[in-house]
Amino acid sequence: MALSARNTLKGKIKDVKKGQVMAEITVEVANGVDVVSVITTNSTDRLGLAVGKEVEIVIKATNVLINA
Repeated sequence: MALSARNTLKGKIKDVKKGQVMAEITVEVANGVDVVSVITTNSTDRLGLAVGKEVEIVIKATNVLINA
């Protein structure tokens, strides 16, 4: 599958918190660096996401805000 997004990170799932509709997936992309994604519980199940699974994160955003 080809994607237009250029920002991809590989990591390992560290935590999965499933609700009735949405799930919060925490992926460790480097030692001490986590990325958290909120996706549907249905997608979590369909993708077989579980702690320890190696995944690729794709980031596609039109805005990135920084506050200092």
